[in-house]
Amino acid sequence: MTYFGKISHGTVLLPSDAALPDGMEVEVQPVEKISKPSLGERLKSFIGMADDLPSDLAQNLDHYLHQQDKK
Repeated sequence: MTYFGKISHGTVLLPSDAALPDGMEVEVQPVEKISKPSLGERLKSFIGMADDLPSDLAQNLDHYLHQQDKK
């Protein structure tokens, strides 16, 4: 069973549901958090690529995708 906690003033704080008996020996291993780029950061290279789209694309998306009548 694995529990994840945090260090606070030199003490390991575990979740309240961690039912470990007093005196039990445990192993503490630091975990490095890897920060992932946000969706906006990942798609940043695509910003501004579609500069030749129709001005009414948002209103008439179904027309351009599925040949439905324009609104």
